[in-house]
Amino acid sequence: MRGRVPPRPLGEIATAAARVFIDKGYKAAGISDVAAALGLSHGALYTYADGKETLLYLAFLHLVEPQTLDTLTIPVSSPGRAGIAAVDARSAAPASFPALAAALGRRTRPVAEELGGIIDQLYGYIEGNQGLLALVESCARDIPELAELHFVQGRRGLLDQLSEYLRRRIKSGHLRPVPDIPTSARFIVETIAWFAWHRHGDPDSLMLVDDDCRRTVRHLLLAAFLPAGSTGGRENRGTEGKTDRGS
Repeated sequence: MRGRVPPRPLGEIATAAARVFIDKGYKAAGISDVAAALGLSHGALYTYADGKETLLYLAFLHLVEPQTLDTLTIPVSSPGRAGIAAVDARSAAPASFPALAAALGRRTRPVAEELGGIIDQLYGYIEGNQGLLALVESCARDIPELAELHFVQGRRGLLDQLSEYLRRRIKSGHLRPVPDIPTSARFIVETIAWFAWHRHGDPDSLMLVDDDCRRTVRHLLLAAFLPAGSTGGRENRGTEGKTDRGS
């Protein structure tokens, strides 16, 4: 007789579920899609997770708190959609963009260093959470609780804070005036998001190098907001030198 096949690690189940939900979204994806990605039967997958919502929960845990998967007992049950959204919300909590929070808590400091630190942290968060952000973007349209926590409370809150920072520094003369502050805050976030994340899905951008993108975005965003004659700091000058040597 054949021996009993050992159970697959939950990490494998969660990884496959994340890929399927990113590709198809939540509503269009089926348990059979995840089972096929794993080479399991539909029924065998139920020995790991009791339904599609649980598979989404495992996908979020895999991308936010992968160490938690080792503590779960199979078959895993879903904590509900609000619980799944809460896992996503926890992903931003450790980061919480301290450079932006610190800037809002003081009158001023060297503004190139201050804004550069904000840009660096935003870039680092988006670059380091591409899979999670793709999962949220793909599934939020089908899950109102996820859309509320991630977009309304999360991203809009960040944009409001960034807008307030720009408003204060423009009013004090440390940053140059702009036609519209909320649009400018969105410009910063979306520029970073494209180069840190979305360009990886563009086959015509494969030649771009991660470090070059990171430094160039920092350089150009500082140049866009600093008053004429201001310096962009050491990172900025280093980038200019690299460009000159390569020309």
